[in-house]
Amino acid sequence: MHIPDNYLSPSTDGVMAAVMVPVWAHCVRVVRRDLDRDHIAFMGVAAAFSFLLMMFNVPLPGGTTGHAVGGTLIAIMLGPEAACLAVSVALAIQALVFGDGGILAFGANCFNMAFVLPFVGYAVYRLIRDHAPEAWGDKVGAAVGSYVGINVAALATAVEFGIQPALFHDAAGNALYCPYPLSVSIPAMLIPHLLVAGVVEAVATVAILSFVRKAAPGLVRDPAATGDGATSSAAPSGLRGKGLVAVGLLLAALVVATPVGLLAQGDAWGEWDAEGVAEQAGYVPAGIADGFSFDAIMPDYSLAGLPEAAGYVLSAVIGVAVLVIVFKLVSLAARPASPAAAA
Repeated sequence: MHIPDNYLSPSTDGVMAAVMVPVWAHCVRVVRRDLDRDHIAFMGVAAAFSFLLMMFNVPLPGGTTGHAVGGTLIAIMLGPEAACLAVSVALAIQALVFGDGGILAFGANCFNMAFVLPFVGYAVYRLIRDHAPEAWGDKVGAAVGSYVGINVAALATAVEFGIQPALFHDAAGNALYCPYPLSVSIPAMLIPHLLVAGVVEAVATVAILSFVRKAAPGLVRDPAATGDGATSSAAPSGLRGKGLVAVGLLLAALVVATPVGLLAQGDAWGEWDAEGVAEQAGYVPAGIADGFSFDAIMPDYSLAGLPEAAGYVLSAVIGVAVLVIVFKLVSLAARPASPAAAA
């Protein structure tokens, strides 16, 4: 679902980035209002879950690969605005350091995975949670919400791909950017996500959410509260001590396990290089052949001289460390946790 550079026209990239600016501004205001210092710091851990989930590629029908995102998971734990910011920062690190997702396409990728996914997923979660029996409403809401969220995000991505050949083509009718029309892009994106990736997203969301709620309930924000005091009343048991250590150990286990994502063969649909596009479409659109290029520090989560699995683990360590440090630094400017939460 990471759109590479040159698959979307520069004008499309610009529009998508412009759309995200007020979204980010709104999310910053809400997070500053609703979350205290400890929970903003936890956004780094939550973003790390998303970063790691996106490294666990799974095989999809048609010979491509896909991954979970974790946007609805973060939205349930901290609110959809926090999820938008956390996933956006994770996507920025992926693009800048690892070449996963385009630099120019950053706004589009954030729109799909950091905005559409968590906000839709959280809305569905709340709809089910608030109207279903308490015994099963929360987990079912989390599963269904995350499943719907990632599939709506996949649909948005497919539409962005599919409108390119209709809007941008040369005199001969050849696409200048993504060469796949809506009739191709929508089923190519949606069918694998409906059948596999959505299920993986739902399972990962419920599993991680259940673990965090049990090990460190204070890390999970009360979804019914807003403004000051919006964080969970269970804060004393979750923000420090054994609960946070347990969550850290889960992150460490996921880091060590990331090479499992290398077992899935093939590229994600719509993420081919020029040679791959030529094999799929029969030609290379001019915008892809002669477009913007960026040399990431560790392209494809690898480092020259290291075995592939070792490079993958090192990438995971770097990604998690950067996210945790960034949000820890940001949290220093936030309001302190309440005395009860710090107890």
